[in-house]
Amino acid sequence: MTNQRVTVDTVSVDGYGRLQSTRRPVKSTRDTDWPRRYASRLFYSDAAVIALTFAAYSLLALDEISQPVDWPGPFIIPYWTLLIFAAFVWLIGLDVIDTRDRHIVGHGITEYQRLVNATLAVFALLIAIAFFLQMNVARSLFAIALPIGLAALLASRWVWRQWLRSYQIRGSYVYRAIVVGEPGKVGHVIRQIQQAPESGYKIVGAVTTGEIESDALEGVAVAGGLSSATDAVESLGADTLIVAGADQLDPRAMRRLGWEMADRDVNWVVAPALTDVAGPRIHARPVAGLPLVHVDFPTLEGYKRVAKRTFDIIGSSLIILLLSPAMLATAIAIRLDGPGSIFYRQTRIGRRGREFGMIKFRSMVANADDQLASLLDVQGTTDQPLFKVTNDPRITKVGRFIRKHSIDELPQLFNVFIGEMSLVGPRPQRAAEVALYDDDAHRRLLVKPGMSGLWQVSGRSKLSWDDAIRLDLYYVENWSFTQDIQILFRTVKAVVAPGETAH
Repeated sequence: MTNQRVTVDTVSVDGYGRLQSTRRPVKSTRDTDWPRRYASRLFYSDAAVIALTFAAYSLLALDEISQPVDWPGPFIIPYWTLLIFAAFVWLIGLDVIDTRDRHIVGHGITEYQRLVNATLAVFALLIAIAFFLQMNVARSLFAIALPIGLAALLASRWVWRQWLRSYQIRGSYVYRAIVVGEPGKVGHVIRQIQQAPESGYKIVGAVTTGEIESDALEGVAVAGGLSSATDAVESLGADTLIVAGADQLDPRAMRRLGWEMADRDVNWVVAPALTDVAGPRIHARPVAGLPLVHVDFPTLEGYKRVAKRTFDIIGSSLIILLLSPAMLATAIAIRLDGPGSIFYRQTRIGRRGREFGMIKFRSMVANADDQLASLLDVQGTTDQPLFKVTNDPRITKVGRFIRKHSIDELPQLFNVFIGEMSLVGPRPQRAAEVALYDDDAHRRLLVKPGMSGLWQVSGRSKLSWDDAIRLDLYYVENWSFTQDIQILFRTVKAVVAPGETAH
């Protein structure tokens, strides 16, 4: 925590966009140093992982590296010297590619992507050096150390992210932010951030224009009008000012308010009128002094579609082989539990609206579909797209267990293998549910449905239809291979420890 007193010129904006200036002392009690402390932890963690990687490699490939490096140079290079050099270059590469940048660590997939890019770049450099110096380097250095080290780095960053997220949910290691702008825009920004407690931002106040019905927006206290923006930052101990936009904040007023935040070492964040757009699609480009934001349209065609399909074939094949004993045991348990078929096949809507038969292990009584309409009618949810029945009486004893742990979904691996589904994507729905879609929801059908998806690992059955469709559309609009891998890892966690949201 910092604790210092300085004197600065206070510049604020009144309700008519006019600037007011006074001179006053400012006392800072904000913890603005936590990103640097967290990045230093990542540095030491990365160094330890790289050191352990090469130590493990030395033990695994002891026979190959027991001799000096074979090269035509005038002096002898022991292999341990080469390993130390490789570790040093690797650590520098992680820093050069900004894998510990405070803007990306702790959230999103960019951190993981940069780890992969840095590791590949470092090993490409090492290969180039070995080639030009005619060094006969053991191939196991690249075949063993590269995958082991990269996997260990990704795992360590994931562990650190869980640690950071646990603290951020409790209100520590966060940016204390005030949102400035018109009530509608301020409320939208606050809502989006409050829905993601792991975002790293804690909204401590709002500064807005016009009249509001209460002294709060989305549960956040309103500290006053635009003229009180600077006072609100000081009184609430904020370290970040998020500008949501307002007509009164013209370019000149924005520039002066930004200078005022710079004098106080307050983060200056501008929230554009864009939602559910992932970082890789956004490109900032200054044009004529304007910071224009270019947004790429999502594409899943060409080599991306081939790569995703190849991953689905290989992944589903391996999982089927690995989990075949569990699938056999489940089939036996369903047969012993009562009458009815082992498998349940239901028509679902796939990519571009094509129908296909989705396969599941039967988890309900034999005539479950005949009872659905009456149960939804009693529950009063016949007009909602998610045909979910609370405390569903049709579920069998075995079915309750296999549904909780998603074992009933395993036969869909065959749907994935033959190309009707994907390992990751929006969940397939019935034709009656699709008939209730609005225009936005139809974009779910642009990609193949998946066994797992973003909303399954973000709350499962506790999510409303609006939240579920928002997450599915985010996936469709921002697809990336890295995001698929991340969702699969989160799926494993959700299956092993399903919690109260699974049923």
